[in-house]
Amino acid sequence: MKPSFDSIFMNLATDLAQRSHCVKAHVGAVLTKDTRIISIGYNGPPKGTHNCDEEWPETGCARDSKGSCSLALHAEENAILYAVKNGANPQGATLYTTLSPCIACARLIFSAGITRVYFKHSYAEYKGIASDEGVDFLNRFGVLTTKFVEEEN
Repeated sequence: MKPSFDSIFMNLATDLAQRSHCVKAHVGAVLTKDTRIISIGYNGPPKGTHNCDEEWPETGCARDSKGSCSLALHAEENAILYAVKNGANPQGATLYTTLSPCIACARLIFSAGITRVYFKHSYAEYKGIASDEGVDFLNRFGVLTTKFVEEEN
């Protein structure tokens, strides 16, 4: 049986996560439209700054006031920014990400006009917080956001 496009895109997001320079988490994202990839991204510092795993291999970059990386862009942010920078319109696109969007990324996803999000793992579980507020936000405002379910072979 041939794999679905959903499986192919989530597998690619999983592979992209391995490119991350973050010491704390490796997250990948794929932005698609009509079964075509329009952009990819993974978490890490902006181009031209520091690669955390090279600069601070033991600890990672400094933490911000909320305990998050002070340098990193999230995988979803990188995928959306790259799409827009290169003339791809994310309006109506689907995003595949290995970690459910945080609330800040959810606002960006909504504002970019992305209409569907699949995620592999829960951000709330990863951060030890009560709920996936990014998922809740997206679903509340009409962006269908669901946990990805692996296909059985």
